[in-house]
Amino acid sequence: MDKLDAVVIGAGVVGLAIARALALAGREVLVLEKNPRFGEETSARNSEVIHAGLYYPQGSLKARTCVKGNRLLYAYCDEKGIAYQQCGKLLVATAREQLDQLKALQIKAQVNGCVPLEWRSKQELAEIEPELQAEAALLSPSTGILDSHGLMLALLTDLEAAGGQLVTANAVTGGRLTAESKVLELDGFSIAANLVVNAAGLQAPELARCLQGDQPWIPRPYFAKGNYFSLSGKNPFKHLIYPLPEAAGLGIHLTLDLQGRARFGPDVEWLEAQKAAGLDFSVDPQRQTSFVEAIRYYWPGLPADALQPDYSGIRPKLGPPGSEAKDFQLLTAAQHACPGVLHLFGIESPGLTASLALADEATQQLLTSGV
Repeated sequence: MDKLDAVVIGAGVVGLAIARALALAGREVLVLEKNPRFGEETSARNSEVIHAGLYYPQGSLKARTCVKGNRLLYAYCDEKGIAYQQCGKLLVATAREQLDQLKALQIKAQVNGCVPLEWRSKQELAEIEPELQAEAALLSPSTGILDSHGLMLALLTDLEAAGGQLVTANAVTGGRLTAESKVLELDGFSIAANLVVNAAGLQAPELARCLQGDQPWIPRPYFAKGNYFSLSGKNPFKHLIYPLPEAAGLGIHLTLDLQGRARFGPDVEWLEAQKAAGLDFSVDPQRQTSFVEAIRYYWPGLPADALQPDYSGIRPKLGPPGSEAKDFQLLTAAQHACPGVLHLFGIESPGLTASLALADEATQQLLTSGV
């Protein structure tokens, strides 16, 4: 049996960020990824938005790591030459009865320590985004977009430069994590480690049960699929356009890619699956009708038949449909009595933005565990 120092399971953006942080702290790190390449699931199937942190409850892990992560991510992109655009976001109220909710979000953003949101009147919006229909909007100047693949590649490059290693196409199939030992089983061999990080994303709760049994601290996973449609033809917008948030997401919004092309989504499609294996990422073209209806609330000029099915992502939710959104969970020995082990659950949006800040949190937890 090989004995390793630190093993991170999952090579999405958060797993890579944690592995990099551990390696830079002097630990010998191995990242195990079940897919042939890094970042093939949640990290490659999102809006690539750098969020500001304005939606989340004060003091929550999502709020703290998103606000801090926003600042860290722009600095890291500058340092590593990762492509991004700080294009800003307009959060819109399409009816007068939504203005109070818009004002409440402005206050929440201030409480969370975000870069201040700027109020834009109906007249001002007509000048900066003439195709937009809204009674008012909040401009989030620190919201942007980035090349998520370029980000993950830079994290991997840093990891390898610090002596770490990524091994793909190697799934953890079993093992046992206890206070006395940490053993992981792969196809045909086993490894022991001092530190283990479960950053397996959609599979994280299932992997935790595999390694530590059916414990009450392991959450039941729920899966919310988010579909995207792309816009054919010219995009008339310069900013990201977001409606007011809904129960399980941020509404069907307009995002841009680095070439200026527009796409819409994600919507919220709850899946009945209880396990992550075999989830269907195809986009049903019939969902276009609901997309057109939602988009025309803020862009009535959307041309007929201008949307095309694009891609989808699946959010690892910690609560069922209709429940309040749950916070990120980073579970340490305080919950599972196994020093040197960290489980990450429910890392959905704004996980991309929060990745570097989550890595700081995770590394601090692990390096102060005494292992």
